Amino acid sequence: MSEREHKTVVIVGGGQAGLSVSYYLSGEGIDHVVLERHKKFHSWRENRWDTFCLVTPNWQCRLPDFPYQGQDPNGFMVKDEITDYLDAFADTFNPPLVEDCSVTKIVRLEDGTYLVDSSKGNYHADQVVIATGGYDNPIVPPYAADLDPAIKQMHSVDYRRPDQMPAGKTLIVGTGQSGVQLMEDMHLEGRAVALAVGPAPRSPRDYRGRDATDWLYEMGHYHMTIDRHPDPVHAMTKTNHYMTGRDGGHEIDLRKFARDGVGLFGSVAGMSGQTIQFLPDLEENLDDADASYVGICAAIDGYIAKNNIDAPVAQPFEKVWRPKAEVTEINAADEGITSILWAIGFRADYSWIDVDVFDAHGRPKYTRGVCDVPGFYFIGLGWLNTWGSGRFLGIDEDSRYLAQAIVQHAKMPVLEAS
Repeated sequence: MSEREHKTVVIVGGGQAGLSVSYYLSGEGIDHVVLERHKKFHSWRENRWDTFCLVTPNWQCRLPDFPYQGQDPNGFMVKDEITDYLDAFADTFNPPLVEDCSVTKIVRLEDGTYLVDSSKGNYHADQVVIATGGYDNPIVPPYAADLDPAIKQMHSVDYRRPDQMPAGKTLIVGTGQSGVQLMEDMHLEGRAVALAVGPAPRSPRDYRGRDATDWLYEMGHYHMTIDRHPDPVHAMTKTNHYMTGRDGGHEIDLRKFARDGVGLFGSVAGMSGQTIQFLPDLEENLDDADASYVGICAAIDGYIAKNNIDAPVAQPFEKVWRPKAEVTEINAADEGITSILWAIGFRADYSWIDVDVFDAHGRPKYTRGVCDVPGFYFIGLGWLNTWGSGRFLGIDEDSRYLAQAIVQHAKMPVLEAS
């Protein structure tokens, strides 16, 4: 043990989640270190496209004791503004941060403490916080390897601007927030683009005089905790509603893009050579997305009526386009498709954690980030406690709660592990 530096707490991950915990531990005088495999806030700086901006309004940016203080609380910060905000937060205290440091293994000892191995030294810790997020491994399906190599493939994590893609049409796979925004990014540049539409829901942007997220916040939607959610499994597994903050923010109606020349297909079912196969679910997915949209509008309407709020009358909902037929197979060359842009998400990688904190599917087990294994924690994941967990809106509450749990654990005597 003499070759290891002892820390009361080791935090793995130097993004907003890890540094928010560090902020509160610093205030409590808890000895700790933050190990970051790249530079702090790496994902915001390096893994976003050039026109990236927030989807939620700036007022939702609420880092610990450091809320958004700019001139546009109802606007949407672009990438450089986001990193400036994060850097300014880090400058408010002196986090004990070690950058370019990859953690390679964490093991729990019989006395309930932890060994943490890293590329810049090894530690002995009383407690460990995992703040690495869930975006380790970009998802690309196995059948992508069967596609003709002449068709360029790229994952959204590597996309920066339209001119990275070859001349011709790009097929974007995935209609979560990233997929639809990348589609719009290319469409606005006049590039030929098609979209494989999955089952992601969509949301209104401005509705009855306010941003829909403002209404939902006021209605208490974002305060609902996962233990009170009527369908927690669905909440934790569903894709985020798509819309955008670009150019002041607006909703994204895929039917309008189809009307304007964007090709829409159903979910991708397979690929081989120049052949791309789709499920016959395009209209179903569009209808389901609209049902989500209409449901949000109806909930806001009900809130307005119940509270006698004076708000503008909404325009009637209209489906401006429908597919004439379900296309289940195309030849990429015939369609002019020369590239595929994958936007179907990421998988977390916890293979370096040798601690019994995972379920049978490899997902971490916790309550509000606190694991049953004493002294082990997660933060920065979706629905850790509320919808805002993992986002700027909820990170202050989550990190403060975790810091309090850490302080309480630090006051307990070390017991032999069972």
